[in-house]
Amino acid sequence: MGLDYCTELVENIVCIDTGYGRKGMVAAYLVRERERAAIIDTGTYDCAPRFLEILDYYGIAPANVDYVIPTHVHLDHAGGAGELIRQLPNARLVVHPRGAPHLIDPTRLIAGTSVVYGDDGFRERFGEVVPVPADRVVTAPDTFTLTLEERTLVFIDSPGHARHHFCIYDAKSEGIFAGDTFGISFREFDTDSGAFVFATTTPPQFDPDAWFTTLDRLLSYKPRRMYVTHFGCVENVPQLADQLRDSIRAFADMALTLVNMDDRKRKIEERMLSDLIRRLRDHGCTLPRQTLEALLAMDVDLNAQGLDVWIKRHAKPAHTNRSE
Repeated sequence: MGLDYCTELVENIVCIDTGYGRKGMVAAYLVRERERAAIIDTGTYDCAPRFLEILDYYGIAPANVDYVIPTHVHLDHAGGAGELIRQLPNARLVVHPRGAPHLIDPTRLIAGTSVVYGDDGFRERFGEVVPVPADRVVTAPDTFTLTLEERTLVFIDSPGHARHHFCIYDAKSEGIFAGDTFGISFREFDTDSGAFVFATTTPPQFDPDAWFTTLDRLLSYKPRRMYVTHFGCVENVPQLADQLRDSIRAFADMALTLVNMDDRKRKIEERMLSDLIRRLRDHGCTLPRQTLEALLAMDVDLNAQGLDVWIKRHAKPAHTNRSE
């Protein structure tokens, strides 16, 4: 009997439901090559025991995990990195150069995340953040490559959602581990029309222009599939990329129309929720509105916070006329 929180994909890639938040909300990935392995994204501190159980299930010794690779340092992607490095004696942490200092000394990362969630919310959501010893950290700049036995992983600097974000191209599976750069695509929103995707504009580094450029770069690899953290593997990549561009543009324009409004964040939330539900109905989603609101609530709140921060930084950005 398999593990009910694992889905085997192609070329020895396993999608792991980390259990963070709710079922089907935050994924990580185990990449196996012969007897070696890498973990891409980690969930939070409390998710670490699940990874050890998975390694045991697949017969991979903890000492045979070579790499732990958070796509960026937001804590639903990297919060468990330090604990995994502590449990996996030979693993090295591979992280974006901008993110490395925050996992070696997570003080500022914890403080910044607490601003978003509050101190109590931080403890409830993320628990402990274990520092990673500096001598076990490898920084991965743009076009950096790693080998996992015969498998080659190529790292692509991917600003737009966050400046400390990279994506990882895996030629063997013709796929890209995209973190949040390919948006949010919950499986509850799948219909006969396929997957539904929308942008995640979490604070504080949303940058529409950079994100459009990143998408162009990712598509230049001609991937057949994207492995997203929220949630799972999606295909029909060019069509979903167009959908994601539309979402980035719509959210940014939505914020710009409210730039001088009082109570701006609440108004962004209201408009975003209405826009997403309309798009989901157009996509053929028949879930009750109450269910949609519950599934979207956290991301609408975080997206509105991120857009509000972006508007404060850039009163009159010139992104909206950018062609595809």
